[in-house]
Amino acid sequence: VQLQASGGGLVQVGGSLTLSCAASGRTFATYTVGWFRQAPGKEREFVALVSRSSGRTYYADSVKGRFTISRDNAKNSGYLQMNSLKLEDTAVYYCAADPYITQAAAPGSYEYWGQGTQVTVSS
Repeated sequence: VQLQASGGGLVQVGGSLTLSCAASGRTFATYTVGWFRQAPGKEREFVALVSRSSGRTYYADSVKGRFTISRDNAKNSGYLQMNSLKLEDTAVYYCAADPYITQAAAPGSYEYWGQGTQVTVSS
């Protein structure tokens, strides 16, 4: 599967953005979809995932209550709704997918990655 992330941009503190992850292929529904981010000088970190089997969602503590991950299998797309954005949310955001895992926060667990989309939160 090929992934294409989009929707990043410049937003003020407290604002909102929605990232999209468009996937090729007809088996998208069988993939767990995750979002990760990487700030300059930092390691790539887990943000959220939606499981392929149960549809359950999991979030990093730092975004819980502010971000919402979702998927639309009919559109082969995943989404990350980001509200109440903070300065520390500034990063390149990546979507990832894997057909075998159901719950994994380690980047190395995901086989497929999209290119990143920059999110910059300004004061």
